[in-house]
Amino acid sequence: MSDTPAPSPLAGRLRAHVERLASDIGERSVWRPRALHAAADYIRTEWQCQGYTVVAQRYAAYDVPSENLEVILPSRAKPAEIIIVGAHYDSVRGSPGANDNASGVAALLEIGRALVGVELHRTVRLVAFVNEEVPFFGSDMGSGHYARAARQRGDDIRLMMSLEMLGAYSDAPGSQRYPSIIGWFYPDRGNFIAFVSNLASRHVLERTVAAFRTDSHFPSEYLAAPGIVPGVSWSDQLSFWREGYPAIMVTDTAFYRYPYYHTGQDTPEKIDYARMAQVVEGLVKAIVLLANDEEHW
Repeated sequence: MSDTPAPSPLAGRLRAHVERLASDIGERSVWRPRALHAAADYIRTEWQCQGYTVVAQRYAAYDVPSENLEVILPSRAKPAEIIIVGAHYDSVRGSPGANDNASGVAALLEIGRALVGVELHRTVRLVAFVNEEVPFFGSDMGSGHYARAARQRGDDIRLMMSLEMLGAYSDAPGSQRYPSIIGWFYPDRGNFIAFVSNLASRHVLERTVAAFRTDSHFPSEYLAAPGIVPGVSWSDQLSFWREGYPAIMVTDTAFYRYPYYHTGQDTPEKIDYARMAQVVEGLVKAIVLLANDEEHW
């Protein structure tokens, strides 16, 4: 018998975000600019309704206007020290992108809602990134534009957290796969959330996992590995590593678990919103703990 919790109000809001992005708007990329812009407008409106001021970083990709969207949560004690939580809102060509990555965007929006009015000692920035998918991955990613600008400003980013596919879970034996060798050390059931980093970011990875586990009993695993391991670098954290910033990815492990990855079948009904809500709740508490941690890091 599955111990999946009953749906909660948070699970309902997450579902509504994913359905809006993946069903109503659908595939969103520079190949479908109206949809890409509709997704950006949806994110902007949601954050504005939460009371935030939304700042856009604009540039052109394949002659298509593109924008990263950012909200900055006020801080008091250490405003120069920055934590970034981000998710890309574009989808791969040919896919409605429910799990990849409307799930990450939905989580980002609800993290914003949960943090309204919360006292934070460090600055927290929430960023919706454009153009993460091919052909931009590794070259002209929206997060690359953002990270380069941050480095040029001299931003003191202590942690970047990339939310990359958060909605797929299974209790079935053998439902979880891994790169070769790694699987010997991890569960064979895809019922956990994973925290992943390169070796240089291991310290902030361990701090983040410890913060998540402080107030969440949701199963979690973590891995620090060289970026050449397939999947370790495959999201917006890569852009921050390139600029020398510590960054991690939070993920359901994508194609190692989710059979609909980068297909037209990546649709909203595939997502386990009840368990995803538990993950989001844990991430909110972890972000607050990290932002208010008095230790130097």
